[in-house]
Amino acid sequence: MSNVSLKNLSKSYDKNKIIINNINLEIADKEFIVLVGASGCGKSTILRMIAGLEEITSGTISIGDKVVNNVPPKDRDIAFVFQSYALYPHMSVYDNIAFGLKMRKVDKKIIDQKVREVAKVLDLDNLLDRKPKQLSGGQRQRVALGRAMVRNPKVFLMDEPLSNLDAKLRVQMRSEIKKLHKKLDTTFIYVTHDQTEALTMGDRIVVLDKGVIQQADTPQRIYAHPANTFVAGFIGQMNFMDGVIENDGVRLGEVFVPLPQNIRDGLGDRKEVTVGIRPEHMSYGDIKFTVDVDISEMLGSEKIAYFYFGGSKCSAKLSPDIEIGDKIELSVSPENMLFFDKETGKNIF
Repeated sequence: MSNVSLKNLSKSYDKNKIIINNINLEIADKEFIVLVGASGCGKSTILRMIAGLEEITSGTISIGDKVVNNVPPKDRDIAFVFQSYALYPHMSVYDNIAFGLKMRKVDKKIIDQKVREVAKVLDLDNLLDRKPKQLSGGQRQRVALGRAMVRNPKVFLMDEPLSNLDAKLRVQMRSEIKKLHKKLDTTFIYVTHDQTEALTMGDRIVVLDKGVIQQADTPQRIYAHPANTFVAGFIGQMNFMDGVIENDGVRLGEVFVPLPQNIRDGLGDRKEVTVGIRPEHMSYGDIKFTVDVDISEMLGSEKIAYFYFGGSKCSAKLSPDIEIGDKIELSVSPENMLFFDKETGKNIF
């Protein structure tokens, strides 16, 4: 079993600098889980603690049924793929992949068999004699993956492995890593600050902020039902507006939106809320209003139009013929609105 369990996990350098604050997380056997958050949120620190490269302040880390708090990194049966690839520049691709097995004094015939098997899977079999400087960024990344794969570890740990690649190669490598996960059928823990990587790759996403888990759920649920305003704004684009509750609806600036009874009842006796609407939902619904396009961004088949609505700067995904200065009619529906508590930022529903 290659499940990973984090219980009451904390990391601090002193009382005033808490990096990880009492995290509890169960990662299932063979799950692909993505830790995502802004720089400094603690995601890489968690990965390094699982690997044994960073000491924990309190709590326990278990891999399988074994608590590994005091187990050296080399004995944890994990593989770490670094952001910088960390390849040995003086060694060939073959020797880079084989290095871990050679250090464990594995028989040469077995090493050769494993290296060539992995090289074939990663399409590196024609590059085994080359040095890292003779490879492209994507090829170097595959060598780093191969060095991890050849050991058949229980858990793969990946720390922003695609951040050094260009946009086109990142898309290609995302799908390659997903294929690799299915092929190897083991647990992957992947760290990124890129929301697109998180949404497209993870079975589950763990959103972190200031060392605290804000939400851990499937990509679909996190996008459609964010736990709070931080998650809503970090995963995907979100328009936030101040909403004033009036009788049977909510007022957004000059626009009044009647609410179904179940939503109105759920808001309770609140007088003010924060309303969130995704840009793709700003042109669906019965409540129509007109805005002036302030800025537009071309995205090929559509444009992002920016405008003021409800006292806030908002955006909508629209057809590509929209121009700056245009007056456009938009519409909203309460079914596509998210309602957050004004003080706590939590999703009311």
